[in-house]
Amino acid sequence: MKKLIIILVLLTTYTIHAQESNEVIHWYSFEEAIKLQKENPKKIFIDVYTDWCGYCKKMDRETFSNPVIARYLNDNFYPVKFDAEQKGNVVYDGTTYKNTNADKRRGSHELAQALLQGKMSYPSYAFLNKKGQLITVVQGYIPAPSFEPIIHFFGEDAFTNIEWEKFSKNFQSEIK
Repeated sequence: MKKLIIILVLLTTYTIHAQESNEVIHWYSFEEAIKLQKENPKKIFIDVYTDWCGYCKKMDRETFSNPVIARYLNDNFYPVKFDAEQKGNVVYDGTTYKNTNADKRRGSHELAQALLQGKMSYPSYAFLNKKGQLITVVQGYIPAPSFEPIIHFFGEDAFTNIEWEKFSKNFQSEIK
């Protein structure tokens, strides 16, 4: 009986760990997220990246692959991957955004410029409220343990009633 209990505990632990490690972010296009937001209001998280950006790739490998980060983004936001140099047009709120320098090397998309308020630094993360309005932009590579409190700060609307310093000091991380 003792062996059976030990086996069940180990099997349960393995199953939970396997499920956690398989958690991945379900990325949407900007247009998909806006459509979903109209049907079921939820904040939007936008990873503004470029294909040539080394720190963008590092975020994908090290931060966005973390199951705690993935689960929180999936549960609390419509996560969007947005290539700041993409060629295609995006229609949002009656305005058509395009890459006016699409024929040039590293021409940035107008939507990326609008989201980042002209501060074109990659990677950058735009947080939109449930109405699709920009809350803020956070820039740079951020390791998972440091990124977790940031997404909670905006995901829980803590930014509306508490200072970042106090929030981050009292934040209880799930990342081991």
